[in-house]
Amino acid sequence: MADVVQAFVPGHVTGFFTAHPDPDPTKAGSRGGGIALSEGVTVTVRPDEERSVVLNGEEVSMDAVERVLDALDVSAQVRGVTALPLGSGFGVSGAMALGSVLAANQTFSRRLSRNELVTIAHGAEVQAGTGLGDVVGQARGGVSLRLEPGGPQYNVLDSIPARGRIEYLVLGQLSTDEVLSGDTQLITEAGTRALSTVVKEPTIARFMRASRQFSRESTLLTDAVRDVITDVSEAGGTAAMAMLGETVFAVGSGLSDAGYEPGVCQIQHAGARLESVGL
Repeated sequence: MADVVQAFVPGHVTGFFTAHPDPDPTKAGSRGGGIALSEGVTVTVRPDEERSVVLNGEEVSMDAVERVLDALDVSAQVRGVTALPLGSGFGVSGAMALGSVLAANQTFSRRLSRNELVTIAHGAEVQAGTGLGDVVGQARGGVSLRLEPGGPQYNVLDSIPARGRIEYLVLGQLSTDEVLSGDTQLITEAGTRALSTVVKEPTIARFMRASRQFSRESTLLTDAVRDVITDVSEAGGTAAMAMLGETVFAVGSGLSDAGYEPGVCQIQHAGARLESVGL
């Protein structure tokens, strides 16, 4: 048993998605596309008789992490550090769940495979109602296309070979649970069209166009986000809405060129990983 293990999980912005509920949380999930970010969440796990989850120095209640610890039958301190905001479409909850399961597996010598660990984290987040596909995209890295819903044993992944700068601007929060627990038929119809469009031409430019179209057709686009996207377009750039959050992301310098002061990162290709053992 290691004293403490640290993992890094990239942030993740989803451009479009479909919703596929299932009684089995490892089969439930989404089809769609997203981008893994070099800005992410660093998670450390330390054995302790009393469980605790702390994010950026504050103790929090995070059901997905609790479910991960239950699945591994362990008790630990889980600490997360990130510059990304919670509830704004960056997959922070998924990152905490995935980072926790990767680090706890090493800490407590559970000897589970990567796919088994990703399945546990994915199922935990689905059950917690905080996401349907972030964990799979965060484990993979890059610009991923989820062609089938569910965890690794059910999901079929492809990707767009793209690198470069991503800018983001956070305008507010949206409740993932409220959206996913409501009527998702319109979202799924729009997401199906978007995915089909990108699969036919898997480029980052087509990904961004499909994402913008999805936000309009799904009716998830807010007035504030629409205004920023319009500003970026008028400045010659391309931007879209991060699902599910009131956040705009752009490739290259789109937001900067439009006069905004965005956060800046890169497309991250390595996916989630262990960083160190026995800190």
